[in-house]
This record gives sequence, structure tokens and C-alpha cells, in this order.
Amino acid sequence: MHLFVSAVLLVLCSPFIVAEVVESFSTCSSMFFKEEPPEIKGVLEHSTSQDNNRYKLICQKYEGEYRYATLYDISAKIPLFSAYKFTAVNKNPPHIPWMIEPQLNTLDGSMSDPGENQAADRDYWKQKKQEWERGHLFPNGHAPDEITAESTYTLTNTVPQNTKFNKGSWRSMEQSVRLFMETNCRDENNPDDILAYVLTGAVPGDKRLNNRVNIPSHMWTVFCCFNPKTLFWESKAHWAENKDEKNPIPIPDKTLGILEEFLGNKFKQSSLFSRDCNQFFDVKDYHPNPWFLSQFQRHFVHG
Repeated sequence: MHLFVSAVLLVLCSPFIVAEVVESFSTCSSMFFKEEPPEIKGVLEHSTSQDNNRYKLICQKYEGEYRYATLYDISAKIPLFSAYKFTAVNKNPPHIPWMIEPQLNTLDGSMSDPGENQAADRDYWKQKKQEWERGHLFPNGHAPDEITAESTYTLTNTVPQNTKFNKGSWRSMEQSVRLFMETNCRDENNPDDILAYVLTGAVPGDKRLNNRVNIPSHMWTVFCCFNPKTLFWESKAHWAENKDEKNPIPIPDKTLGILEEFLGNKFKQSSLFSRDCNQFFDVKDYHPNPWFLSQFQRHFVHG
């Protein structure tokens, strides 16, 4: 009876995000470059989960629209990645309660714990020291509007992230990447618009928060976007250890290939973006293709 009462209280105190646990990411494929989700051997292949009892595909739907996509590990109780499109920056950060995903739980009247398959607020309350906090994968600071920013406040979009790391080098990198994408990434079909495809994820570690929620060993992120100067789709990646830091340490730019190699050592095989986005986005030194450049300019000047 105590478990049932606790479960009811948790449900009443935890707002729901109206998302969808789906069989295939084809439901929200627009969140991915070329509508192709990552390939992670034994985890996610051909847009479908390879172990539906563990890896859940979530199309994060909020206020009637799909906002982003998440691959969620119910065993670790953390997302492995969230995928979203960066198109603008919301200037008004939301202040709303953290939400949970109701479809990850079986709320059929049985005495089950609503936090059985996902993290809950209580997992973060029981710390003696606030060493770990809810770290966004899709950060609200990368959302294009206030509604989308609100949708990022679900525990299925967060992992236990070291507090100093989250507020230090990781936040600095997020802000730097946001400015870079605002300045350099454009919609291939409309150069006045910003567009970048972003994947941000976590590598499961060997420790648990509250003996329940996996604490990632590393955090990673990579974006792919059209470079109007070279007329190629290009990418840039970052990753770092999820650990305490006395002072923020700059997180260096890396290539997509090096990130995939790093993740390949953690998983059997990982392919994050199409090979069409394998070129490193470097604004310091670029060599535009004269023929493509003339075609691009001709299209938008005369078309």
C-alpha cells in the first residue's frame, strides 16, 4: 500500500510531457539530417530499436508539435542521445516543473513505481552534496521559441551531470556552438534562415545516482549544417568527461570521424550522420568550389 500511495503522489507531483514512444524514428524523422537517425550496432539500426525491452524511441511532442527525438535507455534510466534542429534562439528561458514521460510507465492501477523505467525528481533530492544536477541534452538555450524551450524540461532529456562541469566548460561550449551555428549555418534552400542538425548524447558510466540512475562517464555533441561559403554540409563535434572541475577547461573542436571513433570504443559501432556531412566545419580556412558557388549564387539571384 505504501508503494501504491508513493506512486500516486509521484504521478500527481510530476507533470507529463505529451510525447510518443514509437516503434520507429520515421515518425519524427525530420529531426535528423537527411531524415536518417544514427546507427548504433545492437542498439539502434534502420530507425528501429534493437532491444525494445531496453531502448525506447521517443518523439518528444509538446503543444501539438514534435520538438525533438530521444533514444532512451530504461535500464540506465538516461537518454543515450537527443536529436533536434537548431533554427533560432529563444531569449526567454522558461520556469516550469520537470516533466516525465508517461508512456515509459505502466499506470494500470497495479502497485508499480512510476519511476521504475525512468529517472524521477527524487533521484536528485537525496544527495548529501549537490554534486549532480539535471543536465539537458537538448539545451533550452538552443530552442527557437519559448514553447520548444519548455519541452526540453523532461527528465527523458536529462542525465546526471556534474554540477561544476555543467555550469562551467560544458555551458561555455554550448554557448560557443550556439553562436557558431547562428553565424555560419544556413538553410541550403533559403540562405536567410538558420538550420543545423544537432545530436547530443551521453556515454553510460559505472556509477549510479541514488542507486538507480546511471551517471554518464562522458558527454558528447555534434552538429551538421550547410556552409554557404563552401556549399558543403559540414560538421563539428565536442565531448568531455563528466567530472568535477576546479576551473572551466575549454572543450576542443573535433571532427565527426574522431567522435565516431571514440564512441566506437564505447559501443560496437556508431555512425551519427550521413557520410555527406563528414567534412570538418572550419571557418578559418575554406576553399569554395567555384562551380557550385556560381550555381548557388545564380539560383538565389535569378531564381
